[in-house]
Amino acid sequence: MPTPFRFGCQEFAPESAAQWKDRARRAEDLGYGTFSLADHYIGPGPALDAAAHPVQTVAAIPAMMAAADATSSIMVGCRVLCVDYHHPVVLAKELATIDLLSDGRLEAGFGAGWITSEYTAMGIEMDRPGVRIERLEEVVGLARSFFAGEDLAIDGAHVTADGFTAVPRAVQAGGPRVMIGGGSPRVLGLAGRVADIVSVNFDNSAGKIGARGLHSGTAEGTTAKIDWIRDGAGDRFDRLELEIAAYFTTVTDDTQATLDLMAPAFGFESAQLAAHPHTLIGSVAEICETLQQRRDQYGISYITVGGDQMEAFAPVVATLAGT
Repeated sequence: MPTPFRFGCQEFAPESAAQWKDRARRAEDLGYGTFSLADHYIGPGPALDAAAHPVQTVAAIPAMMAAADATSSIMVGCRVLCVDYHHPVVLAKELATIDLLSDGRLEAGFGAGWITSEYTAMGIEMDRPGVRIERLEEVVGLARSFFAGEDLAIDGAHVTADGFTAVPRAVQAGGPRVMIGGGSPRVLGLAGRVADIVSVNFDNSAGKIGARGLHSGTAEGTTAKIDWIRDGAGDRFDRLELEIAAYFTTVTDDTQATLDLMAPAFGFESAQLAAHPHTLIGSVAEICETLQQRRDQYGISYITVGGDQMEAFAPVVATLAGT
């Protein structure tokens, strides 16, 4: 049996508390399984321009809690928390607290960090990828121990937590499910080995959004990424949930014209863009068929769309969620 479809909605830039909470409640009402954001801190300016990244107006941890407080059933999460931006013990306690105060609705996402200009702008040293991924693995291990309420005795290369019991213990049995996101062989291998959910993303090793990352997310590139996850996971691969963000989503009955218009801007032929796993362009019926085909091809069953597409994409959610 294939893994049932699940859908997430990701927001970036609420203009007020009321708008943020309204969006979370609306996602819940429309049947989305998760309401999330990312983990970025710098505002408009040269550093953000260098990253070619949209502005995120709110910090992840308090925004997750506000969304949880405004809703009753939807999971709340972050795709994904950059472990370099947070003290490991503080982060683990904050996440366990969110799980407690949301009555067990936290989805815990972690990543190794990637935006070079954001590190520089915040005065954080950006270690080489291997070191960042080692740190990511240690932080995930700490979080799992913290969620379980263990007596901590961790003295790692990057994480120290020794001589105390982790409180609060997470509400979810076994702790919140852990997502690890990325697009390189090493981080996806790690995700296959230790995560519950793997977020298949672009290869962002360029340190900014650009053609290199976009072109790493093609059908061929995604096939390679699934192989890296499988290599890391071994016999636990079938227990993983694979997630992807449909960054380029347009619900339309004028599919071919939309593809023809958009493809040149990304350096693709129309057929290449249509097959790009981070793209969903077409009618509700066409998108449903595409998602079913991609689940068969890649094993991806958890799809996240941007908040600007939440309403238009809702009929897809209503058709496929849980099937």
